[in-house]
Amino acid sequence: MKKFSKTLLTIAQCALVVVVGGLLISFTNKIPTEPKVKNIIFLIGDGMGISHITATMISQNYEPLALERAEFVGLQKTYSANNLITDSAAAGTALSTGHKTYNGAIGVDADKQPVENIREVAEGLGMATGVVATYAVTHATPGAFMGHVESRKMQDEIAEQFLDSGVDVFFGGGMKFFAKRGDNLDLVSKLQEKGYVVATSLEEIADVHSGNVGVLAASNGLPKMTNNRGSFLPEATAKALEILTANAKKNKSGFFLMVEGSQIDGEAHANNLEGVIAETLDFDAAIKISFDYADTHPGTLVVVTADHETGGLTIINNNDKFDVDKNPVAYAFTTKGHSGGMVPIFAYGTGARAFSRVMENTDIPQIMKSLLTE
Repeated sequence: MKKFSKTLLTIAQCALVVVVGGLLISFTNKIPTEPKVKNIIFLIGDGMGISHITATMISQNYEPLALERAEFVGLQKTYSANNLITDSAAAGTALSTGHKTYNGAIGVDADKQPVENIREVAEGLGMATGVVATYAVTHATPGAFMGHVESRKMQDEIAEQFLDSGVDVFFGGGMKFFAKRGDNLDLVSKLQEKGYVVATSLEEIADVHSGNVGVLAASNGLPKMTNNRGSFLPEATAKALEILTANAKKNKSGFFLMVEGSQIDGEAHANNLEGVIAETLDFDAAIKISFDYADTHPGTLVVVTADHETGGLTIINNNDKFDVDKNPVAYAFTTKGHSGGMVPIFAYGTGARAFSRVMENTDIPQIMKSLLTE
């Protein structure tokens, strides 16, 4: 009887091993092997909080936004090294370098020492790189991916650092920091001497499909969406991706692109809900371009986030009935400045899973670096 029991036990154990093994094999077969991260598109909505996104969703009667295609979602903490309420410079530096710093700093740590940013990491790996914005390309957020200065006010100095940056494409505003400067330094000519095509509109580079290209489409910031900016941001994103793809193919490498929806922040500072929604929809159009690119280019990671929230926007009850057409909510801004709440992260494509948690803003470029170098 004992021998019979042991035999049954052995048979049961063997069956369990077979079943578990089969499940493991089956489970493993259902997990596709991801390619290595080759390209990164990093989109930053300046000042874009969860309430800004929600208000934009409501404005569209909850028709899905492009960012809702994100496969993984997380949250990031935005405080700076010297303030619970960050500014765009410190937040941009955290998002670009992985270092907390003081408000106003660009590309330097709390001791004012230059620290390498993720675009420079990509350059060091032989990748093509680019920056797109709707404000000056020397402004706080794009500046943090391009330069290293003690103060965000030093935009002339940031512009000078473009010359030796190795950046392939830069599209946005800020011509006054490159030409007709107070020191009479003509950086446009110096860029052209280095082989850059420098234009004042996207239309001027319609026939340019590779190489080093800069578009400075305004003296400082481009017009607001409510002042007829048009589709500059999604078109610039698409053009940057076209050129970076060609350059990367030529160099047998990938690329890194930072895209900023710059003027969500300004409209939120002004407590202009119409402007916030218009800028967020424009930014979402650039997100769609980026997600679509990832769909057709395996190895592309897209990360969407904000540097901080602006305006302290709240959405409150205005109607007892759920009737989107009659606007059942009211909107209230609680500040003309920034707030300290966490902001969302939306990730899509190769490597996106790594961003599905609560993290420090400094974690984001560190994860990107590890994905590029692993």
